[in-house]
Parts: sequence; structure tokens; C-alpha cells
Amino acid sequence: MTLKLCLAAFGAAFLPLAATAEDGTISVERGLQISIIGGCHDCHTPRYSETEGKIDPVNALIGNPVGFQGPWGTTYAANLRLTIKGESEDDFVEFAKTFKAKPPMPYFNVHAMDESDLRSLYLYIGSLGEPGNPAPEALPPGVAPPTPYVVMAPPTMPKG
Repeated sequence: MTLKLCLAAFGAAFLPLAATAEDGTISVERGLQISIIGGCHDCHTPRYSETEGKIDPVNALIGNPVGFQGPWGTTYAANLRLTIKGESEDDFVEFAKTFKAKPPMPYFNVHAMDESDLRSLYLYIGSLGEPGNPAPEALPPGVAPPTPYVVMAPPTMPKG
């Protein structure tokens, strides 16, 4: 499970090389492809991994009630539909190029995405329908989450 999470979280590092459309095509279909190969659904779509990558359009990118816990506290994958609600395509591109997030979100990989890929991702997210409810709020270290969560603590070395 840990390896799978690491691959999902850091696999997007190769996205700009693997996913950028040579002709800069911007489309909903391209956004779907970006969301899959970029690993967006891995965390932001409930039960995506358990269904072996089948995307339920009702739940696609609505955020996840399963938290990720580590030294930073417990974080939750945001509802991306709410992230773009009320934002223009240009606003989303600016946001995607500059936002910061707590682990395990690899925000730096999103910063590296090609602008046409971000515009396609925006169109895809916007095509999914009603945004729904926000994901749970992040919790500080030492606060027990009320939801299921995955522990992502770094390994410790034995003393001595």
C-alpha cells in the first residue's frame, strides 16, 4: 500500500514529458487523460483505487473522506470541483501554477504542468457537474481524525 501511495503521489513528476499534447489541444477529453495519468483520481476520487481505476462520474474528483496522516497532521484530498467553482480558466491556471499544499499532495508537479494541460484539466473538472460538499478540513498533529486515514509516517531508525 505504501509503495502504491508513493507512486500515485510522485508519479505525476513525469507528467509534463508524458502528457503534453504536441499540438497544444485543449479539451475535456484531454483533461480526463491528464487527470488519470497525473494521478488526480488516486486521491481526489473516493474508491478509485479499489475499483481498479474505474471512474464513477458522480464521485469523480469530489475529494476524499480518507485522510493522510503524518508529522504534518492529517490532510484530506480536496474537492476539485469546488476548487474551480466560480473561477475562470485563467484563474485556475494561475492557481495551479502557484498554490502550495501539505503532504502528500505533490503541488510542485502541478506547477510543472503545461498550460494547455491545465486548461484541459479545468474543462474536464468543470464538465463533471455539481460540486458537492467540501472534503474534511486538515487537522493539526496530535488531533485524532474522525474519519478513516492512512498513516504516512517516515521510517524511524532504531537507537543504538
